[in-house]
Amino acid sequence: MVDAQMKSRPTHVAIVMDGNGRWAKARGLPRTRGHVAGAESARTIARACCKLGVPYLTLYAFSTENWRRPAAEVRFLMRHLCKFLVERRSEMVREGIRLQAIGRIGELPKSVQRELQRTAEATRGGSKLTLTLALNYGGRSEIADACRRIAERVRDGELAPEQIDEERVAAHLYTAGMPDPDLLVRTGGEMRVSNFLLWQISYAEMYVTDVLWPDFGEEQFAEALRVYAGRDRRFGGVRD
Repeated sequence: MVDAQMKSRPTHVAIVMDGNGRWAKARGLPRTRGHVAGAESARTIARACCKLGVPYLTLYAFSTENWRRPAAEVRFLMRHLCKFLVERRSEMVREGIRLQAIGRIGELPKSVQRELQRTAEATRGGSKLTLTLALNYGGRSEIADACRRIAERVRDGELAPEQIDEERVAAHLYTAGMPDPDLLVRTGGEMRVSNFLLWQISYAEMYVTDVLWPDFGEEQFAEALRVYAGRDRRFGGVRD
């Protein structure tokens, strides 16, 4: 396990949860079984964050591109998300986990929007972990939406073009008010960021593992934190 006194613990970990389908296929199971197992991994890692003192966790749960998957699989994902939110709501309250969602949430099924809102309201007082689900999320879409909101403010005379800087852009992103991720984890071995938090991960450390998401547990998460603790983060500068 990670030493509880480790000073280089990340404040915000973002995870691309990849490998549910491959995990199921390797076991001769339907892809949906992989998603069920993956949801349990999400629960495990959220609890590990509470235990290890990582206050922000963002999970890439459903991208804007995932609508291209077979309709039956998408329907299952939405139903299972609702089930997860309902069944784990009281647990999140008990564990001190505050849940929120980012993305084009208004385009999700009404049932998902309803359970997200109920869970967000129920867990509002959580202070151990802010768990953010990226749903119907795309990094390019997020930046485009931010630019649109800024342009509207300029049009309405609320903002002058010369006032637009990096801080102003960040304040219009879905993640406004959250610290940028310190660590980006990708399971499943693929070497790409997949349109995830493109603005926010500019200086995040990356950790890629071949472990498929349903097999990614507290031990694997602890290893990612150990590797992160050994990195020398210079943010473009030079150490003496």
